[in-house]
Amino acid sequence: MPSLGADMQFGTVVNWLVKPGDHVKHGDVVAEVETEKGVFEVEIGNDGVVDELTVAKGAKVPVGTVLARLRGDGTAAVAAGPAAAGPAEPARVVAEPPPPSIAEAPAAPSTLATGTAPTSHGVHASPLARKIAEAEGIDLASLTGTGPSGAITKADVERAVGAAAGTVSAPPSDAILAMRHAVAAAVSRSKREIPHYYLGEDINLGPASAWLAAQNQTRAVTERVLPAALLLKSVALALRKYPALNGFWTDDAHHPAEHIHLGVAISLRGGGLIAPAIHDADRLSIDDLMRALSDLVRRARSGGLRSSEMTDGTVTVSNLGDEGVASVFGVIYPPQVALVGFGAISERPWAEHGMLGVRPVVTVTLAADHRATDGHYGGRFLGEIDRLLQTPESL
Repeated sequence: MPSLGADMQFGTVVNWLVKPGDHVKHGDVVAEVETEKGVFEVEIGNDGVVDELTVAKGAKVPVGTVLARLRGDGTAAVAAGPAAAGPAEPARVVAEPPPPSIAEAPAAPSTLATGTAPTSHGVHASPLARKIAEAEGIDLASLTGTGPSGAITKADVERAVGAAAGTVSAPPSDAILAMRHAVAAAVSRSKREIPHYYLGEDINLGPASAWLAAQNQTRAVTERVLPAALLLKSVALALRKYPALNGFWTDDAHHPAEHIHLGVAISLRGGGLIAPAIHDADRLSIDDLMRALSDLVRRARSGGLRSSEMTDGTVTVSNLGDEGVASVFGVIYPPQVALVGFGAISERPWAEHGMLGVRPVVTVTLAADHRATDGHYGGRFLGEIDRLLQTPESL
């Protein structure tokens, strides 16, 4: 069971996409796992032949539990691990009864189903809710979902089952509340264990805004590039020059990451927050980065994120510009060592070469781990973001 975040302790296997005897290769999606933050596709980290599924569909198990065993031709079976690029969060072992065997697997899912997946009728519901509805003969289209983006959860279906039987169930627990508990656990640990330092800098986006307007002038609306793509690309390229901010603090040591995978903080429509990663953001063109960002937001809010997108982030970027916030000083997501924040782009007075004018300005902030870097290093990093945004054509 992969760790899909520092706050995750358990996961529920809601669906197996392979069976014993199937050939798999690195990166194949082999299972769907549900956590308090949603349902995610789990990728395999090994090549081989599926020898055994050791955890039943519907079983809730601790992080680190072996889910399946693989074998190569003529070799013994080995535990299959999830694909992951960064250091994995150590599994937290919690005493719990062993998972049931495949033959005696219960159909019972976890208590909350926050991820969404379209049903055959276009209704969004978690896989667990859909399975219960099919078994009980409940029409999902007749239900009102209480999950993120109006998704139908297990609790919604069970409430409908109770109503059909003439009983009244207790008010359902809020799916978003569970997600907030998970986030709270992570940020509480972060503030307790990580010595944060904070820096901020105002950046003149006049050149970047003018360049972007010229680029979008001849594009279709669906192909236009938003300022967020430029901001993300500037962070990714600045991390090449200041790599100590891109990595992890584990085992009382700093481990710089080999790749730049930007975790993007995304608010879910029904509430809650998630930060999946855009892989190798520094190598993507502005157009490719814009497409990757749009796709990531869509799948984060409708379901379909992969486990690697949840585990591979090497630094997190939070952009609250759409909310009109002037600046944001975030909390580092462990075991990462930095978080970059962007506020709203707004017209402000700007003095340059002895002349006072009005420019589009954004405030960029840095929350960083003082064990990995210091304020001098962080200040130079913010200065590099500024320099890059003054020559947007170089991005």
